Amino acid sequence: MTTAPPPPPAPPETPAWRLISTLAVAGTLSGLLLVFVFQATAPAIAAYKAKMLRLAVHEVLGGPERYDTLYLVDGEFTPDLPDGAIAKDFKRVFLGYGEDGRPVGFAIEAAAPGFQDTVKLIFGFDAAKKQILGMKVLESKETPGLGDKIELDREWIDQFKGARTPLVARKPGTDTAEGEGGIDTITGATISSKAVIRIINGALKDLGPAVETYAAGEAKR
Repeated sequence: MTTAPPPPPAPPETPAWRLISTLAVAGTLSGLLLVFVFQATAPAIAAYKAKMLRLAVHEVLGGPERYDTLYLVDGEFTPDLPDGAIAKDFKRVFLGYGEDGRPVGFAIEAAAPGFQDTVKLIFGFDAAKKQILGMKVLESKETPGLGDKIELDREWIDQFKGARTPLVARKPGTDTAEGEGGIDTITGATISSKAVIRIINGALKDLGPAVETYAAGEAKR
C-alpha cells in the first residue's frame, strides 16, 4: 500500500514590519523619482509656456513691434515692481507698441470656469476706442467637437476683432443695438461661448479702469 507524501512545509510568515518597511522604501523611491522628473522638466515646460504666451500676445495685438509687461501695484499699472516683490504675485497686462513707438493696445490675460473646467484666455484691448483687438484661448478642457470651438472655430473667434465693450452674447442671426459688441454664441456650446464673453467682460470690469488710466498717461507723453 502506497502512502501519500507528507505535505510541504508552510513558507515562513513574513513579518509585518518587513512589509511595512518595503512599502515605505518603495513609496520614498517613487516620491524621489517624481521630484526628479518634475525638476528636470519644469524649466522646459516654463520656457514653452512663455513662448506660447509671447506668440499669443503678438496674435491678439496684431503683431506689435514690441511690448512691455505692466504690473498692477496699489491699483495702478507700472512697469516696475517694488523691491523684493515677486512678479507672479501681481496681476499683469502687456502693452504693445507699433513701429512708430506708439501704443497699439493692451493684451490682458483672464480665466474663469467654463462648461467643463477653467477657461484661460488672452485678448487685445484698445482702451481709447473701448474695442477688442483679438482673442485667443490659452487653456481649455471644453467638450471636443462642441465647446472646443471657442479655440478652434476661426470664424467665431474673428467676431471679437473690433467688437465694442462690454460684449453682449446673442443668438446667431439676431442683431444687437448699435454700438454694442454683439457676439454670436456657438450652437451646441452656448455655455462655453458665453463663458468667453463673461471672462472678457469680467476682466475689463476688474482691470479696465487701471488700464484706461495708464493709456491716458501714455497718450500725453
